[in-house]
Amino acid sequence: MTDSIHFDDRETMDPELRETGLFERLPAQIALAKAKAPALARLLADVNPLAVTSRAALADLPVLRKSDLTRRQADEPPFGGLTAEAPGDMAHLFMSPGPIYDPQSADTDPHRFARACWAAGFRGGDIVHNTLAYHFTPGGWMFDSGARALGCAVIPAGGGNTEQQIQAIAHLRPTAFTGMPSFLKLLLERLEEAGQTAHSITKALVTGEALTQTLRAELGQRGISVAQVYATADLGQIAYQGPTSDGMVIDEDLIVEIVRPGTGDPVPEGEIGEVIVTSFNGAYPLMRFATGDLSALMPGTSPCGRTGQRLRGWLGRADQTTKIRGMFVHPGQVAQAIKTVGGIARARLVVTNPDGRDLAVLRCEAGADCGNGAAQTPTDQQGLSGRLADAFRTAANLRADIELVAPGSLPDDGKVIEDARTYN
Repeated sequence: MTDSIHFDDRETMDPELRETGLFERLPAQIALAKAKAPALARLLADVNPLAVTSRAALADLPVLRKSDLTRRQADEPPFGGLTAEAPGDMAHLFMSPGPIYDPQSADTDPHRFARACWAAGFRGGDIVHNTLAYHFTPGGWMFDSGARALGCAVIPAGGGNTEQQIQAIAHLRPTAFTGMPSFLKLLLERLEEAGQTAHSITKALVTGEALTQTLRAELGQRGISVAQVYATADLGQIAYQGPTSDGMVIDEDLIVEIVRPGTGDPVPEGEIGEVIVTSFNGAYPLMRFATGDLSALMPGTSPCGRTGQRLRGWLGRADQTTKIRGMFVHPGQVAQAIKTVGGIARARLVVTNPDGRDLAVLRCEAGADCGNGAAQTPTDQQGLSGRLADAFRTAANLRADIELVAPGSLPDDGKVIEDARTYN
């Protein structure tokens, strides 16, 4: 840790050097996954680790979906053949809703939360009031291990028990808070109702829900600087934010891609898509792990001086599977159809139900020319519409009307399927 702002000098290094360093490490991580994790060995059977040294090469690897973990773990307990260490060599074994089982290695800071805690202003000697659950799920342990790695003392408050929590805050005088921002606001309000107009908390690292500008301002008026962290049970920290940061800086030990939902195809910088993560965790070496979350990469670097790529934060869920006329349709089927035809920048399947009957319309952004500089004629457009209709029917076993729209006219919100049906 080189100064009072940055956790280490990796946070301010040249972005190209950081990228080079990550991809120099990647072949060894792929080789580890193939050697020690049976499911990954099967998934990556045809992959030469030494050839995966760029984002383009990484994008050719298959995607491993979080939505498949429950099935994988049921077929190959306990962790679906995705871990590189035996369960008995782990420190904790968690059970999240689903159920999904997640391992935690015996490392000092296995979820890499020390960096996020440091960015939020936590320092050795702080007392951290941690309100994330410790029971079965890893949330509480993530914050606990990160704060302890910095030399902080932790109050393992967990969730609920509001009266006990405000007693602990009044008596133990914590200087930092971890948990959901709305719960912090509730605790402060209860303290005030109990006559405790002054409190000791000056900084907070929050997660689990949106931190609105209004709520950030309310907490700031109470003397608390607030930072956010984006994490999942499987991957630990993915991105973090300081109190004055713009966007969320991607963790130094991850490779993050933003792809078109339902596919593994990267989208242009700034466009909303699904977050896919490749981890360098030696115990749980997840490769191109699709989180199911939506976000977008931000251009440039953070005003706080950190030079890593930044995410706009959590922007919703990517799983837009819906049932149309009795058939399930997935974003990947829409992507398959437009890829078969080619020349489509973006597509959106809109489902309505006029007169109570499902109507599917595939809206596609098509260029004004035919790819050779010649303007599209009505005949050209009719031919493109026909090819798209055929390709979608083949991919989804379902008919859809085709609507060609101008480039840039579809919303940039990450949606591939929009269910606009209404029901009385």
